[in-house]
Amino acid sequence: MRGSVIQINISSGGLPKTPIERAIVDELGILGDGHRNMKHHGGPRRALLLVAAEAIDTLKAEGWPLFYGALGENLTTRGLDYSSWRSGQRYQAGGVVLELTSPRGPCGNLNSYGAGIHKRIYDERVKVLDPGSPYWGLSGFYASILKTGELRTEDIIELIDPVV
Repeated sequence: MRGSVIQINISSGGLPKTPIERAIVDELGILGDGHRNMKHHGGPRRALLLVAAEAIDTLKAEGWPLFYGALGENLTTRGLDYSSWRSGQRYQAGGVVLELTSPRGPCGNLNSYGAGIHKRIYDERVKVLDPGSPYWGLSGFYASILKTGELRTEDIIELIDPVV
């Protein structure tokens, strides 16, 4: 599985995140990216949030007022089948190696994009880690950092280890 990083996003905390061209990534994520609620965001197992551009495009086509960075993702990817994302998969993105850890459970801040968005991107099957859910991967996936480094917009992101 191979795609590209089409947008790198940061914020001082909260939504939306805004694009930057390049990032330095350490064990806790992108330097300069903030988190308002460390109980649910950030930390070594949630260092980055990946969301597929295809997921955002689908939601936009349904009328949700979204854009890249709106869902709070650090990396907006294109060309990766988000329904195939699994915990333990390892990806190389630029000079960074990351490991997917868990699907992202949507938070209340997403309500700014419309009531019901939570139910559109996340269900009970995703919550119990059932990849057979039709909503699998729509809300994004958290990742930990295995190798720190630099990342740039348009870098290739490639599956290097399907499951540990």
